[in-house]
Amino acid sequence: MIKKSLKHTILINIGAFLLVAILELLSGWLIIDKFDTNYSFYIWGLSYAAFIMGIIWINHFVLIPFFLDKRRYFLYVILLIGSIIIAASLKGNSLSWPSVSKFFFFFMYTTGTGMAAFFLRRNMIIQRENVEKEKLQKELELAYLKEQVNPHFLFNSLNSIYSLARQQSPETPDLVMQLSELMRYQLESSKKDSVLLKEEIEFIENYLLLEEKRLSKRCTVEFLIDGDLLDLRIAPMLLIPFVENAIKHGAQSTNELSTIDISVAIKNSTLHFCVVNSKPPMVAASKRKGLGLENVRRRLNLLFPNSHGLEIDDKEKTYHVNLSIDLTVSKLKKTVHG
Repeated sequence: MIKKSLKHTILINIGAFLLVAILELLSGWLIIDKFDTNYSFYIWGLSYAAFIMGIIWINHFVLIPFFLDKRRYFLYVILLIGSIIIAASLKGNSLSWPSVSKFFFFFMYTTGTGMAAFFLRRNMIIQRENVEKEKLQKELELAYLKEQVNPHFLFNSLNSIYSLARQQSPETPDLVMQLSELMRYQLESSKKDSVLLKEEIEFIENYLLLEEKRLSKRCTVEFLIDGDLLDLRIAPMLLIPFVENAIKHGAQSTNELSTIDISVAIKNSTLHFCVVNSKPPMVAASKRKGLGLENVRRRLNLLFPNSHGLEIDDKEKTYHVNLSIDLTVSKLKKTVHG
């Protein structure tokens, strides 16, 4: 996806350069006789195009993402004007204002035109992605309402709690509370675009505690958290499908001793989520694609385009999932639907 996006960006900018070069040559066609040769005329037109596109590229790929989008408006304006002045000085081969001003206002006009085209295109892309996101959200909500309460999971969880209650185990109240928290989280998060990352992690912890009781001593679960979760946000129920998959195709599918290792690390606002589970030696491959894993792939591509990496390595004895997400560039909202 990253390569496809990069190729698309390169082609657009090559086309933009050629368009600007053609327009410059056409605008100077009436004065072509003032040039010694046709070659010098074309060099003149291409040099103007190079300066114009150079300022536009610096603006689009450096100034806008690193200053304007981060709301450093004053610094953005200073650097933009500074870059135009430098370009005008180089083009005019002089530092005197009369010579610089001749090109300064011309480059200011062309840069403004380029910015208008840039923001128009970006607005169209954002609108298209929002439409797709809303459509996906509706699909997810319908699927979520149908599978919101997993009967199999709920049945086994209640069986575990019932068994412990009959034994008058002191753990029973805690397990009831954990199940209550799971159900509350599922119900409340379904109405939100995003939740705090620490809430998603707590949900996974409660889920694993219940599953550990159900699977008894035949499954060893390791859950490590490294780094400060801060106030980072993530789409709800985005990570749990990987954990469910590890239990379903690992510990739940065998009576032998199994292991599940989960690690969560935060480095420079980037989430690194890793799940490794052991696999039974003889298990038939499931022909049904899990709704959870398919949806999580689609949601990752939509919410974190070009800013996430997902690697799944299905080995003979283990199943590895490595997910990394840059949570500083997500399109998540804090709003609540309904």
